[in-house]
Amino acid sequence: MKVNNYLMYNEEEIVRLEQNVNVKELKRQAKWCGLRPGIRVLEVGCGPGKTTSILWEMIRPYGEIVGVSYLDEMIEHAKKTYGNREGIYFHKQDFLSSFTHLGAFDIIWLRFVLEYHKNEGFDILKNLNKVLKPGGFLCLLDLDHNCLSYYPIAQKMKDIIVKAVHRLKEEYNFDPFAGRKLYTYLYDLGLRDIEVDIRPYHLIFSKIGENELFNWMKKAEVLSDKLGDLFSQYPGGKKKFLEDFRELLLDERRFIYTPLILCKGIKP
Repeated sequence: MKVNNYLMYNEEEIVRLEQNVNVKELKRQAKWCGLRPGIRVLEVGCGPGKTTSILWEMIRPYGEIVGVSYLDEMIEHAKKTYGNREGIYFHKQDFLSSFTHLGAFDIIWLRFVLEYHKNEGFDILKNLNKVLKPGGFLCLLDLDHNCLSYYPIAQKMKDIIVKAVHRLKEEYNFDPFAGRKLYTYLYDLGLRDIEVDIRPYHLIFSKIGENELFNWMKKAEVLSDKLGDLFSQYPGGKKKFLEDFRELLLDERRFIYTPLILCKGIKP
């Protein structure tokens, strides 16, 4: 079985992903997961490599990190932009293929990966657990109730978003509830001393920033393109939906949030 489809892929996805990195918060999450100088880390779903480079800074000196993606464009960008330093490497492969050729790791890190692999999530983790050292941490970070919490929101917009998320689950292997499954995944793998934390991720109130506006509008554009037949049912069609969604984002009265769930467990 190959896992090689990325729901959000578009020509501006590298820009969106890199702009969307909150360095301070990422480092706080990584510290909670146990990153420290001198360890060996595997980042699965490294995207264009920016997060990999930030994690690399935290494991210096003498640490090593390998970033893995199954997308050629991501790996090429990562190697070109971040891969010219000692201790940071990038590798292309499917997440269900064997990782044993890469050696063993002290920490395996998956952030915003399982939400795109609803059907294969646990199989991916079983595969990765084979290259986690005894005493090492498997760290999972993902969203829950993803892109489903807005207030206030017009009923016509709420209805189309709910329908769209259901279609994404059925047709594109998307899991808007990935976060709530992480603890059980680690438990079923037999990991010990499992810890869980929850933090806000999407948290938009008052005036929206330019990066956040670009991020959310790009997601709306990509998904409305993929589900064009559904969005044609919106009053005024896809164009009107995007106009209304932008207006919602710009309304300083609205409130949007999504929780980020962090789980880590130790391999016996």
